[in-house]
Amino acid sequence: MKIVGRLLIAFLLLMSLLITFGNRGVVDNYLMSKKMASLKTQNEEITAENNDLKQKIILLRDDINYIEMIARNELGMVKKGDIVYRWAKQ
Repeated sequence: MKIVGRLLIAFLLLMSLLITFGNRGVVDNYLMSKKMASLKTQNEEITAENNDLKQKIILLRDDINYIEMIARNELGMVKKGDIVYRWAKQ
């Protein structure tokens, strides 16, 4: 009877270790849930960035004032008749 009890305890200990640390065990499940939450956050950020880029594409196709603003700010272009001031460095 003592041998059966010891075997039962050893079996239960082995099973608890496998359930906790084994493949698809409790620890693995916890790590995967953290990774999934991180990937969901990253996915939401990328989706928001894609939506912003879609809005910019629409503006660049249709809005002449937006195109003019981009040309002035990013490319340094000026309109005919604009006065350009240059500040001299001392």
